[in-house]
Order: sequence, then C-alpha cells, then structure tokens
Amino acid sequence: MSALAAEDLTIGYGATTVAAGIDLALEAGTVTCLLGPNGVGKTTLFKTLLGLIPPLAGTVRVGGEALSRLRPTAVARRVAYVPQAYPGDFAYSVLDLVVMGRTAALGAFATPGRADLDIALRALDTLGIAALAERDSTRISGGQRQLALIARALAQQAGVVVMDEPTASLDLGNRLRVLDRIRALAADGLAVLVSTHEPEHAFAVADRVAVLGSGFETGPVDAVLTPDRLTRLYGVALTVERTPTGRRVVSPVGQA
Repeated sequence: MSALAAEDLTIGYGATTVAAGIDLALEAGTVTCLLGPNGVGKTTLFKTLLGLIPPLAGTVRVGGEALSRLRPTAVARRVAYVPQAYPGDFAYSVLDLVVMGRTAALGAFATPGRADLDIALRALDTLGIAALAERDSTRISGGQRQLALIARALAQQAGVVVMDEPTASLDLGNRLRVLDRIRALAADGLAVLVSTHEPEHAFAVADRVAVLGSGFETGPVDAVLTPDRLTRLYGVALTVERTPTGRRVVSPVGQA
C-alpha cells in the first residue's frame, strides 16, 4: 500500500482543468522529485495532494484511505508540508517554530507539553541544528531556516513529507545540506515528494521522478529524465552528461 497515491487525477479550479491523467504513488523510504516548467500546475497538484483544494476527478489516498474522507487535522497527522524558506513575520524562536508542527496532534487550543518539546528538539537534532533552538527564526540564514521548516514537518511525525522547491534561493552550501537531509529522511522510512526546477537534484537524491508538462509521466529517474524528455519538457535542446566523479548534469546541446 502506497503512503500517498493519486489515481486518475484531474486537477484545476472550478471549470478550469490544469492537468489530467495523473497517477502517482509515493512509497515509504523513497524520494520522488516533481519537475515541470512554470505554469503547468505543480502548485495546483501539491494543493490537491494536501487536501487544500478538491480534485476535479479521480482520487487521492493516504495509506489507502480516501483523502476526501479525512478531516484537515487527520491529514496533517499523515502528510507534512515544507514551504519554501521565508523570513517570517514574527520573531518566534526556532524551537517555537518547530513546536508548531505538533498542532495537529494537540488540537488548536492545547498547550505543548514536555513530550512535544522533546519531539521538536529531537527533530532539530536530527537535522543538525539543535544549537539554533533559542535563536530568533527571522535572524538565521536561509539554509538554516529551511532546515528549521523541515524540522517542523518532522515534528508532525507524519509518514509523508511534501516539499515545495526546498532549495530555491539557497546558496550552494545550503542547497547541498538540504539535499543531503532529504535523502536522509527517506533513509529513515519517510515518503518524500519534492518539487524542483533542477533535474540535477533529481539525479542526486530521487528514486523516482514525476514530470508534469505536455502530459504526466512518472517512473525511475534514468528511465524518465532522458535528453529527449527533458528537451520536450523545457523547450530547449538538452543533453545529460556524466562528470568524471559520476555526477549527472544537464546542459544545452552544443555548450562547451
């Protein structure tokens, strides 16, 4: 049974269809990267998988149960969401930010207890940022803030983690740290779905990819992210090459 699955899904708003024919299965212990050019519906797909908007057709299931039958708090206990890093409007401590991930388990008006604080601290420690617990979350680096948002998702103790371009706007060092943690989450048994504009990220961390644009396709990374498929996806002639260290990179055809 898949941790999260979409079956013959049509997504959109009202009478407007954004994409159709989406079949997607996220398995525990794997990373799936979602790729596609701007405007093809990646955000709409995420909102549908998270239960924020209903599908126009088809079904989303979490652990075999129809998402439409679950209350929002029940969804939050099973599926965690990591947005792109942002400065934030309020000067919460990093620990307070992470403890917010316990809201679904506690209820709207409950006060976090010692056990909830321990869960949040373990999440920070797992991501290597326990030393930031008392820091102002608006005064840490973009990479540290992204790791804090991932820690907040871990504190939910959900089996599925959905990440919206988690490395966007990060420098190289922080991108590598976040990608390393994404791979580690799967190693810990979570099902991870990550949207990215960088095919190289999929080559680096993904077990499977889902491609949205001129239809929908999913499968093993090497089988799907071929030069022909990437060229059709982005409208630019592209090739996939291996560096001497074995890393795969995507380059325009003819580039020196």
